[in-house]
Amino acid sequence: MNAPSLTLTQCLSQAHAQGLARVDAQMLLLHSLGRPLHDRAWLLTHDSDTLTPAQQATWQAALQRRLAGEPVAYITGRKDFFGLTLSVDARVLDPRPDTETLVEWALAVLPAAPAPQGLRLLDLGTGSGAVALALQHARPDAQVWAVDASADALAVARANAQQLNLPVQFVQSDWLSAVPGVFDLIVSNPPYVAEGDPHLSALTHEPLQALTSGADGLVDIRQIIAQAPGHLAPGGWLLLEHGWNQATAVQALLAQAGFTEVQSRQDLGGVDRCTGGRWSR
Repeated sequence: MNAPSLTLTQCLSQAHAQGLARVDAQMLLLHSLGRPLHDRAWLLTHDSDTLTPAQQATWQAALQRRLAGEPVAYITGRKDFFGLTLSVDARVLDPRPDTETLVEWALAVLPAAPAPQGLRLLDLGTGSGAVALALQHARPDAQVWAVDASADALAVARANAQQLNLPVQFVQSDWLSAVPGVFDLIVSNPPYVAEGDPHLSALTHEPLQALTSGADGLVDIRQIIAQAPGHLAPGGWLLLEHGWNQATAVQALLAQAGFTEVQSRQDLGGVDRCTGGRWSR
């Protein structure tokens, strides 16, 4: 005997009763219905609609995956970032809204007018390509390069670039070791979680190598800061995303390496999330 058909309201109530955040439940329900993920207003006007058996099966499977801790983006295969819809899966990190702070700052330090010689921008540890693609979309006059050590991540990023028709150049490299040329801006959202951090238990579905960076979480940031001066044009900026309590340490590392105008930017929650400096030599 088939289970009775659920209405949209009943589905959301079911998710709420099991402790799921309302926005997560809405996105999973839209995914199960084959609707755009941003179409939450549609749910309100169709709250008494019932799911087909196939939709109900998709909904129940998605609900169980989310309750087991899997990110919504992996379940739906999509994530909106800086106005772009990206394809994502477990080969890459789920792009966070806080990382939009890095993109906003990057765009703010770039000259407003197209540069005669063309701007060269570099995104290190690109993952899904989120930051590089957002920069390329906002600054079509720039040459944007995206780097990752993971061939799997680059496959995801390349597919996103093709889908969005954005001409980002991709390079497989361990940070800057195989990257040619110099750049006007280098940005990175590198691994910055300390090994053994208790928060890792909630991130078991995401690639560990894209999260952790040594005992203090700063091993990769140190490497990037050491390599960046050889790849920055005079006056170029290096901007780094980092952990909630790492701004002071990253500021010190940048200053010790000879960067000037060292400063931090806050994320949506008011936490110092990005730190950067200018290479003036």
